[in-house]
Amino acid sequence: MNRKSFLKSSAIIGAGIGLGGFGPFGDALGAARSRVTILHTNDTHARIEPFPASAPRYAGMGGVARRATLIRRLRAENPDSLLVDAGDVFQGTPYFNKYNGALDFEVMTKMGYDAVTIGNHEFDNGVRGFEDVMDKARFPFVSTNYDFGTTRMGLRIHKFLIREVAGIKIGIFGLGVAFENLVLPHLHRGVTYLDPVEVAADTAAHLKGYHGCDMVICLSHIGYHYRDNRVSDRVVAQQVDGIDLIVGGHTHTFMPEPEVFEKPDGSRTWISQVGFAGIVLGRLDFHFDRGKRIAAVQNRNYPVTIGNDDAESLASLPSTVTDLVTA
Repeated sequence: MNRKSFLKSSAIIGAGIGLGGFGPFGDALGAARSRVTILHTNDTHARIEPFPASAPRYAGMGGVARRATLIRRLRAENPDSLLVDAGDVFQGTPYFNKYNGALDFEVMTKMGYDAVTIGNHEFDNGVRGFEDVMDKARFPFVSTNYDFGTTRMGLRIHKFLIREVAGIKIGIFGLGVAFENLVLPHLHRGVTYLDPVEVAADTAAHLKGYHGCDMVICLSHIGYHYRDNRVSDRVVAQQVDGIDLIVGGHTHTFMPEPEVFEKPDGSRTWISQVGFAGIVLGRLDFHFDRGKRIAAVQNRNYPVTIGNDDAESLASLPSTVTDLVTA
């Protein structure tokens, strides 16, 4: 069975409602059920302004003002939402060279991000560089497989978060990519990388078993998939129980729809990633039945453009697996 067929067949849950677009779907579930909207970005890379009109790719797309407008509109539609990011806020435009990430953190604060994980580029100015601007972020960071030791950076970063939305208890944790060949040793001094599969398994079990979370989200900056034996989101989804959603980053992969993995016990893990530079805002709506079990999932990706035209196609955006080890 190919990936697309697998997606379509395995996304049917509960009362015959599956992964799909937005229409009368929500009404069909009935007022007694809960809906939690997850809005997500990754690898925004200091893209404060839209790509210029002269850019060879993605001309005129992106920009924090447009993203903020879109987020505000979607949250007004469903206040029971979380806004999350899968890392690499830093690096990519002269805005980072000038403000060292402080401006990114300020605008993300204004947008109301609920949780952000740590990407490899967050170490580009060293641990001290992150510490110098981290107080500009009035939102929580979460990173679970980086041991921050005695660094001040670690004082601002949680191992996991628990949020209650629409009566649903949601656990959130974060995974970061290995430093080797990506971050020079002196830039991450005092911070140690831990095996993401082992950490994810322990944390998901802790969140669901000890804390009784109804849903567990992993904000991952390890990459969607590789052609070698590196750990990826797909590996974590297949090997770790208890994760309902992986919001991915690092490989800059444009996924027009989530990939879903079904476990032997009938549970499912969804993976979603929306490219880079904030040119797409991802959305997943999780619908819960009266027992607080996931009954259905919808997805929709929004191009961040002038007017945020919902009808604009994502067909022109790449969706192939990438191998960007220096992302």
